[in-house]
Amino acid sequence: MHIFVTGAGSFIGRAFLKWCDANQVQVTGVDLVDLGRNDCIVGDIRDPDFGNLVPENLDAIVHLAALSRDPDCRGRAYDCFETNVMATLRLMDIATELNCTQFVFASSEWVYSHYPEDADATEETPIDITKHRSEYALSKLVTEANLRQRHLQGFCDVAILRFGIVYGPRPSNWCAVEGLLNQVANKSEISVGSAETARSFIHVDDIAAGIGASLKTEGFGIYNLQGAHLVSLREVIETSADLLGRTVKILESNPENPSIRTVSGRKATQELGFTPQISFRDGLKSVVDFLEL
Repeated sequence: MHIFVTGAGSFIGRAFLKWCDANQVQVTGVDLVDLGRNDCIVGDIRDPDFGNLVPENLDAIVHLAALSRDPDCRGRAYDCFETNVMATLRLMDIATELNCTQFVFASSEWVYSHYPEDADATEETPIDITKHRSEYALSKLVTEANLRQRHLQGFCDVAILRFGIVYGPRPSNWCAVEGLLNQVANKSEISVGSAETARSFIHVDDIAAGIGASLKTEGFGIYNLQGAHLVSLREVIETSADLLGRTVKILESNPENPSIRTVSGRKATQELGFTPQISFRDGLKSVVDFLEL
């Protein structure tokens, strides 16, 4: 199997390359930076001549390259849509020209415009695009719609992966997990809105395995890739303190109003055979070891 991976040097891209190496999957990767690998090249998906970098005889394109955080897109709608929408349309044309058999697109749980109070959001949960204020979420939704439309016109098999909040060993661009861990390492008091605020955080290595599980799917499919269970900010802080041998005090400014987002990963388990394997404690320990805390 030969796959082309954009954003190969990203946090998720590097983890996916390791998954490919471990599973003997042939890769050609591309990123803005040199990864020091013979199978990875330097390139920009926004380049009109980007197609010259894409090899022939591909089994799949795994498209991870993007402005991939809401703060990076806020107030930058043009840059966001140039990278996340227009460059993806060009890559879809390239996939058609090369007769690629599958297109895997990295989307996000940010696309959900609301979260049902009495149930998990699922891939079938209605999304109201008029409720979104996030340029990042809109760019992902538009590209999902473009892929659906193109598939109806005869485009190759498509797997859209809506990633949950990803954490893991990285030096910067932290989510709440790594950020709170760092605070526990350096402070005696941690301030949050509500300690019961919770998300289904997912370790980057589980995300990489989820991408791998999506390869060779047929037709058009959307899949949520989520952690195994909700993890509250209190659990993040207390687990961090336990791992680091620290004692900290949690200060809550709005304890009665936790923000809890529940997104179902059942479809990915049922149709892809994907189940997260890394416990939250073990995942957090990998961050502790990487940061040498």
